[in-house]
Amino acid sequence: MIIAVFPGQGSQTPGFLTPWLAADGARARLEEYSDWAGVDLVAAGTEWDADRIRDTQVAQPLIVAASLLSWNAVPQRENVAGVAGHSVGEFAAAAAAGVLTEEDALRLVGLRGRAMAEAAAAEQTGMSAVIGGDEASVVARLEELGLTPANYNGGGQLVAAGALPALAELAASPVAGTRVIPLQVAGAFHTRYMEPAVGALRAAAADVAVSDPALTIWTNRDGSAVASGATYRDVLVAQVASPVRWDLCMASFADAGVTGIVELAPAGTLVGLAKRALRGVPSVAVKSPDDLAAAAALISGENS
Repeated sequence: MIIAVFPGQGSQTPGFLTPWLAADGARARLEEYSDWAGVDLVAAGTEWDADRIRDTQVAQPLIVAASLLSWNAVPQRENVAGVAGHSVGEFAAAAAAGVLTEEDALRLVGLRGRAMAEAAAAEQTGMSAVIGGDEASVVARLEELGLTPANYNGGGQLVAAGALPALAELAASPVAGTRVIPLQVAGAFHTRYMEPAVGALRAAAADVAVSDPALTIWTNRDGSAVASGATYRDVLVAQVASPVRWDLCMASFADAGVTGIVELAPAGTLVGLAKRALRGVPSVAVKSPDDLAAAAALISGENS
């Protein structure tokens, strides 16, 4: 069983879309994505600097657009059996599985980015990756500091979120055996601080038509496969203020007998986590068009 996975915020780098625009029709498609999302994604993906594309309302549609642009370029993608996305990558997964149209996915993620940026501006919050250590001890320490475990990424990585002074205290006195790395994000995503964004997204999503998934699709809520398009849409909305359980998604991949993973652009993060948590499962990170042949080989079974 070959699956495709779609990365989340923070995976973007300046100019990463440039090689993708050389393909016939790619620029026109990205311009269409830009109209739907309300962001100049061509300029964002080829010209803007790291600070500018770090902005939540730019980064989120940029990542989803890149994932869909690369997904559409993958040879033999009809042989992919399942999909999952990390955080905002769930919108790309929903489009790939046919739950949402690409237009609705880009429109909703544009709104999501704007709503989350507005919520983040209300209080001074942030996120830090906690690498290593005993998970139970890390979670207990976060609770002491009033922080939330926002991303359970597996592979020995957890992301803490909350008030900046509490994150600074965590970095100053880390749990034994851990490293704390501040993340360049605008706020405490996937926590109670994002509740105002949930309401805005729920109102917009209520009128969006959905279809039941044509592929197996797993949710960040609890790693389960979701068979109903309406249920997946509701989970997408609630996930804005709920923890990302990518660890449980990877456990479900293992239970489902996944034999290969293709990560779409801007790729690398999820393949890295899989190499630690799903040892022996081959994977391909599709960072540029040069990686499409390797993805096709994995999908066709040449490397499985």
